Amino acid sequence: MHQGTVGVSAPSSPLFADLIGQSLAVNLLDAALRTQRLAPAYLFAGPEGVGRRLAALRFLEGVLSAGAASDRQRRRLEAGNHPDLLWVEPTFQHQGRLLTRAEADEAGVSRRTPPQLRLEQIRAVSRFLGRQPVEAQRGMVVIEAAEAMPEAAANALLKTLEEPGQGLLILLSAAPERLLSTIRSRCQLIRFLRLETTALQTVLARCDATAEDSAEVLALASGSPGALIAHREKLDALPSDLLERLATPPVSAREALALARDLTEALDGEQQLWLLNWWQQKLWHSGESAASLRRLETLRRHLLGFVQPRLAWEVALLELVA
Repeated sequence: MHQGTVGVSAPSSPLFADLIGQSLAVNLLDAALRTQRLAPAYLFAGPEGVGRRLAALRFLEGVLSAGAASDRQRRRLEAGNHPDLLWVEPTFQHQGRLLTRAEADEAGVSRRTPPQLRLEQIRAVSRFLGRQPVEAQRGMVVIEAAEAMPEAAANALLKTLEEPGQGLLILLSAAPERLLSTIRSRCQLIRFLRLETTALQTVLARCDATAEDSAEVLALASGSPGALIAHREKLDALPSDLLERLATPPVSAREALALARDLTEALDGEQQLWLLNWWQQKLWHSGESAASLRRLETLRRHLLGFVQPRLAWEVALLELVA
């Protein structure tokens, strides 16, 4: 089904009534619940912010309630307090502890690289699925951003998928091509599509999020309402003067060095990577040369590697000035 043909009509199942524009995924999940033919593992694949997480919650609600909607189970799942559900998300490593994104934000942890799914987290998944459920018929695990696994964690997950037992595992991924092919082959694929304009507006209206957006932010969101809201928040968190200075790049070496200093002093690593994405879109919309855009890709590799961030920005900005 072409993404442009996906409408906003309500799904046939009341369980998925608040999942907009994903009738293909809803039909598959609803059929599995109606027939009680559940796969041991699912891969919910699609862009960020189009409903994969919500679909996982509603699907598990149906698993716990024999395919029906249940206010009690919904509240427990959304609060994360069901004893037979383990929800796993990428973490930052800080002073010997693993912190989720929310925990890192609260602790004010400086983050240079994106979070990862760690080997110890995947081992915990295997232990969780191997224990006797407390209330449900099976243990249930949801792994967010499954593509954020280094090799050791991916191999550990593969072993779990090879012997899933009676558990139910859901992988959420915006980049399924980055998963091992052997992991993908052991999961039932459920595709989620980018929302067409009408569906996007419907979701944003529900969130009371109808602000005007720049071409750069809309491009970064790529038809995803959740991503659009997240990109708005990231944009609003940046100092406006830095955005203005990047919108009209430095014309001298002195300006370039000053901008590199100010960027790296004001922003953590994650913010720098987001700003780089925004800047690429800005240059592309303004018709900047392909060479400049390629130079920013080199900067991205340096920021994700072990190059000192200020040095990486200095070299990139000086080359753009030249």
